[in-house]
Amino acid sequence: MHDYQTLRLEAQGAVLFVSIDAPPMNLIGPELIRDLVSLIEVLDRGEPYRVAVFRSADPDFFISHVDVTKVNAYRAEAAKLTGEASIALLFRRLAETKAVTIAQIEGRARGAGSEFVLNCDMRFGARGRAILAQNEAGFGLIPGGGGAQHLVRMLGRGRALEILLSADDYDADLAERYGWLNRSLDRDEIAPFVATLAHRIARMPASGHVIVKERVNAISLASVEDFRRDSDLFGEGVTQTTAQRRIHDAIGHGFQSREAEIDMGKLLGNLPD
Repeated sequence: MHDYQTLRLEAQGAVLFVSIDAPPMNLIGPELIRDLVSLIEVLDRGEPYRVAVFRSADPDFFISHVDVTKVNAYRAEAAKLTGEASIALLFRRLAETKAVTIAQIEGRARGAGSEFVLNCDMRFGARGRAILAQNEAGFGLIPGGGGAQHLVRMLGRGRALEILLSADDYDADLAERYGWLNRSLDRDEIAPFVATLAHRIARMPASGHVIVKERVNAISLASVEDFRRDSDLFGEGVTQTTAQRRIHDAIGHGFQSREAEIDMGKLLGNLPD
């Protein structure tokens, strides 16, 4: 068994509960990607875990976004599974696992954090706690982990453009209404609801999970080439002058600190042009 640094695993029969625990704020860095690579290899088998529930040990952050100071390092870790330095292709592999994946979101999932949950099979958010955002446009970038591919298919063109271009925060109720989440639930309801659903699914034949996911993915999942293209555009764009200036300005205003990122929609909206 892999020695996980950033994930806490709890097995309940055929259901694996995975708590993301990467202080100080669950940023995506090389350690988290290394652990996800190992976990995806486990979930690819479909047994003994038929369902995996992702949640967070941090009450404020599910997955913040990528650590912009470690882009090359986390991409190199992703390549160990995908053969390419791209978390987009790693996240797409998550969508293709034999295990059914559920995101139980009770904190902020922005940027690649949103893209991680979009590549899970289902998403449930806690009212008053869950916040979703694709904030890359605030830095002059396109989402590099499949965000545009998923949002257009799930929400439609207009709502996808609103989310992508505003780079703003969306609460659980609005995200549910748009189709970003399966459901929003009260804070005291979400954990028992997700657990009950996960155990119910796990009791169904594993062969059904595999064939249903294969067919749904064939219909709804964008091609590897499309994911690769978005990843390449992000990788190229993040090195350009506009993005680097915006990142520098954002860090000067607290970007990648817990205090400032509680309300990152406001932070990005107030950055100078």
